[in-house]
Amino acid sequence: MKLLSALCVLVLAAAGCASAAVVADPFDARFTGRTLRFDYHHAGRQGEEHVAPAGLRLEGEWPGSRTALVDRSNLGKYLFEVADESGAVVYSRGFCSIFGEWETTGEAKEQWRAFEESQRFPEPRGPVELRLSKRAADGSFAAPFFSQRIDPASRFVDRAPLRSGGRVLPLHETGPAAQRLDLLVLAEGYTQAEELKFQADAKRLVKALLDTAPFSTRSSELNVRALFVPSPQSGIRDPRREVWNETAFGASFNAFDSDRYVLTYRDRELRELAACAPYDFLVIVFNGRKYGGGGIYNLWATCASDTSVAEYVFVHELGHSLGGLADEYYSSQVSYEEFTPPGTEPWEPNVTALREPWNLKWRDLVEPGTPLPTPWEKGPYDQLDQGFQARRAELAKGRDDAANEALFAEIKAATGPMLGRERFAGKVGAFEGAAYESRGLYRPATDCIMFTRNPTSFCAVCERAVGRVIDLYAR
Repeated sequence: MKLLSALCVLVLAAAGCASAAVVADPFDARFTGRTLRFDYHHAGRQGEEHVAPAGLRLEGEWPGSRTALVDRSNLGKYLFEVADESGAVVYSRGFCSIFGEWETTGEAKEQWRAFEESQRFPEPRGPVELRLSKRAADGSFAAPFFSQRIDPASRFVDRAPLRSGGRVLPLHETGPAAQRLDLLVLAEGYTQAEELKFQADAKRLVKALLDTAPFSTRSSELNVRALFVPSPQSGIRDPRREVWNETAFGASFNAFDSDRYVLTYRDRELRELAACAPYDFLVIVFNGRKYGGGGIYNLWATCASDTSVAEYVFVHELGHSLGGLADEYYSSQVSYEEFTPPGTEPWEPNVTALREPWNLKWRDLVEPGTPLPTPWEKGPYDQLDQGFQARRAELAKGRDDAANEALFAEIKAATGPMLGRERFAGKVGAFEGAAYESRGLYRPATDCIMFTRNPTSFCAVCERAVGRVIDLYAR
């Protein structure tokens, strides 16, 4: 009987009849298997934003999942959707952006700015509509603020060969890109003579990531590669130190006038070079000793190579850019003003306004008998931390990176044991102080990679959240 059924399938397929189409791969029916990139400028000011399309670019083979095409994670400040001609969404991804962060700064109240952005998606076989939506105050995504119909067969799609300006180095490969979460580590501020240094730095930082759960427990579902693109000069730009090096991707300290925040505004150029390797997520490792980095969900992360806490920063920033996690600290200097609008529930999976304690988003991980909110010695901690932050601000005025790292070690020696002695240390609860706010926002644990430089692991809530993103790609 099994043999007869198999023969029937072969006959139907050979005949090209309608019954054979029923068993066709849904991905192959809708998409070509290549990658299309939508480049655009995201412009505006606080309370007003616009999108100006910059072009469509054909890349190589689609590296993402061919089954988990519609994003149901509910992560991100924005949502990108691709809808077919019937209106059905055939691909989507939540994301955050530089504009989305910048609009919460004081500068955005006074002037306009524009930032390069891009969205990558599997190339459709026919015309589709691209949509961009923004999360509303109630947590839902509002009606699209941008939509455009595109034809992938149009002569306006850039089909020129991709640039081959870099060398790809496999660091940890376990299987096909379409069935793995693919991370690409980019070299920034390394000259041609420093390629071996970049390789050593990338291997060291990736090892730290793969030693951290859930990456350690799910390493067989990950691919990690490095891309070496030589820079004309060693090290990145640092305006406060009057350093203006020319590098492969244009990364710089002092984003949003925050000394340690490192971003690049050359997204289109970055994507062109990164397209020579399969990737779902990017992290830029920049060559230097000065402490700094950054991470924006579904955009990319940045990390200094040579600081004493580089391994911690690498994992922490990927917590943002890959896991969609919020910063849990609230005392360090940032440029944001009301990053989480008052009265709203943060979308990030590791921070809550706790307006409904009985409906806490991580309630299933809270042990019976744990009070919500969960008490901790916040007053003594804040008093100690304020002194450290004042000293840190003073050190930031100079150029003594060694003194700054010595202060980090002192902070860890004091706050690590202090937080470890808390009554609910190691437990999941709702501890006040998170996401740049001392009051009104709560984090899941007394300490976590997303709160301080003390631990070497995510708390249970953050670990699960990162695991859910891995689920979206490793299938």
